[in-house]
Amino acid sequence: MESLLDWGIQVVLWFQQFSPTLDLPFKAFTFLGDKEFFLLLMPLVYWSINRQAGARLFMLLLFSAYLNEVAKLLADQPRPFNYDPRVMKIVHADSGGFPSGHTQSAVVVWGYLACRFNKLPLWLLAGFLLLAIPLSRIYLGAHFPTDLLGGYAIGALVLFLFLRLTPRIESWFLNKGIIYQLGASIGLPVLLILFIPSGNDGLLTAVGALMGVATGVVLERRWVRFCSDGRWWKQVIRYLVGIVILIGVWLGLRIAFDQLEPADVYRVIRYALVGLWGGLGAPWLFVRLKLAEKKP
Repeated sequence: MESLLDWGIQVVLWFQQFSPTLDLPFKAFTFLGDKEFFLLLMPLVYWSINRQAGARLFMLLLFSAYLNEVAKLLADQPRPFNYDPRVMKIVHADSGGFPSGHTQSAVVVWGYLACRFNKLPLWLLAGFLLLAIPLSRIYLGAHFPTDLLGGYAIGALVLFLFLRLTPRIESWFLNKGIIYQLGASIGLPVLLILFIPSGNDGLLTAVGALMGVATGVVLERRWVRFCSDGRWWKQVIRYLVGIVILIGVWLGLRIAFDQLEPADVYRVIRYALVGLWGGLGAPWLFVRLKLAEKKP
């Protein structure tokens, strides 16, 4: 294993010889795999492009993020800047290095969008980002090449299973009553929390958001039933209104819950409320403001 890591260090150092000249573009590429970017992208798809695709993408990304954090704990592999002092730490990165979360997220998100909408420009964009985002992680000193391979492999497996199994599971789930649906939306994340070591922010974030989004989507279909299509200017306005409030909730709760204990519980609550706004609160507001039609 050490020989692989030593080889990986040489690859990282080769890329970093171009620093700081290429720092800005590679930081931009890595942002496209950050949770802050997905905080902007997921609602755009759900609110203003295709509600069903957005809801599925929410679940896919959050479950993939949970699996990635579990894999990092099991692998317990250092990052290049922890392994070799010659590697520059150009961006902040914590937790384990294997597998690459940015790579895995890029595969599931852009792979799903390309498969779902099946448009040539989207396939080309997905192909480009599936190279640019992972390579940015090497350049920035956050990952070894083997971390990228792990992210590609796990992401591809998760995406394949999701595309194959989701239609059947979703059809079965929707035939259940509201109590069952809410019980699963809350109960499954609670069970996942039991396996989370104390203080693991990545896992707590994924589980909290999954709980909030899943609960919100179930309640939205029951009582709101908004349509994501409509006039383009309404789609734009509802996204802008919704994202401003979402960011306000996200930042406001971070300030409100700062220093409160137990921190793990408040982190789950924070991201559950953010997810609940995205899945339920925003669609309800869009219908009330007549920015979205209500499905019969």
